[in-house]
Amino acid sequence: MKIQLNGLIYRFPKELKLLITAFLFILSIGYYSGLLFVNNTTATNPKGIQENYLGNENDELATKMKFKKSKREIISIVHTHILSMAMIFFFVGLLFLTTQLNYKLKLILIIEPFVYIILTFGGIYLLWKGFTMLKYIIIISGSIMTLSYTTMVVIIIKQLYKYPKN
Repeated sequence: MKIQLNGLIYRFPKELKLLITAFLFILSIGYYSGLLFVNNTTATNPKGIQENYLGNENDELATKMKFKKSKREIISIVHTHILSMAMIFFFVGLLFLTTQLNYKLKLILIIEPFVYIILTFGGIYLLWKGFTMLKYIIIISGSIMTLSYTTMVVIIIKQLYKYPKN
């Protein structure tokens, strides 16, 4: 069964459009400030990611000492991020379903972030368990997840305030 919501976003009342805009604005502040935090703690590079979770006690040249996260810390990080990211992409995906876009492209953009949530945060857990090569998967999957988020939000906002051609 194919859900037909294409272009519905154009017909939303002004009040709902304002609510969606405010929601996406605040959600994006939270999302991108989280990326600033990631950059601050990991320098957004493979070595920084590995050090953030596994520590750097053996690096005598390190300017800032970091210790391996405890089991409780890593489970808390993975748990909270998987739940919160799932909710973020669920709500953004619902809004994205109402845009006027090719059905298959829309389906890919609403489903793939969930795969990358598992790859990113499952990768963090497995990195912590010693699979250090996963630091590259974490960077790639996290980047794609952010690109997906940004793409969907931009399309939603653009279509929210654009009148349909037909």
